[in-house]
Amino acid sequence: MSPFSIPAPDRAEAIARVVPVFETERLRLRAPKMADYPAYEVVLGSARARYMDGPFTPEDAFNDFCQGVAGWMLRGTGMWTVTARDADAPLGWIFLWREFGDPEDEMGWILTEAAEGQGFALEAARAVLPHAVALYGPGGFVSYIHAENLASARLAKALGAVRDPLAEAALGDPMLYIYRHTGELQ
Repeated sequence: MSPFSIPAPDRAEAIARVVPVFETERLRLRAPKMADYPAYEVVLGSARARYMDGPFTPEDAFNDFCQGVAGWMLRGTGMWTVTARDADAPLGWIFLWREFGDPEDEMGWILTEAAEGQGFALEAARAVLPHAVALYGPGGFVSYIHAENLASARLAKALGAVRDPLAEAALGDPMLYIYRHTGELQ
């Protein structure tokens, strides 16, 4: 049988199976799928994306979504959709990737408005942290956080990340802080 005779949805599912799945007490982190994109577009098209150079146009949101998905094939890292363990609707996304133009690999997160304030981002990021440390080593990845995004800065610190003034100076954007992940939870 030719690989081209396999229906596209089956091929997509086979590719998604290479993405590590993480489960916590309340959450499941799985490969993104097209059904997740409408929620992603809503989040990136809203003020929730203000610290990520948003709000995004639908086209830019789709390009960002595709970059997170394609990362799995091109770099072996990408983004996970975060859901409740007993549901499939997206609560948010965790990223372990290198976006176009980034000088270093990054761990990032964004939640839907309904998921905000429940500790989901920290819980999901803690699930990914050992995987990230195994891939890159302690200090081998960062979180890029806008200077005014105090909630994300607190989360990075709770994950053991510390500001890296040398990397910030090299980047040259005074509004972007770089938190380097040590791999040691606080």
